Amino acid sequence: MAEEKKSRTSPAEFVQQVRTEASKVVWPTREETIRTAIFVGIMMVILSLFFLGVDSAFSAIVGWLLSLA
Repeated sequence: MAEEKKSRTSPAEFVQQVRTEASKVVWPTREETIRTAIFVGIMMVILSLFFLGVDSAFSAIVGWLLSLA
């Protein structure tokens, strides 16, 4: 079975395709960006506190188990 040769794209055609695709991008508004950044900050704080609690609990359990030995 013969493989089909892929036609090469010229640099000018590639740049044109990139410009066409870039024009389709819908950028978020300033308000959406700020809202998303605040949400990410809040989630980061919540998750860091959660993992601090889990880590502290496991540390206490391991310390207690090692004190039994």
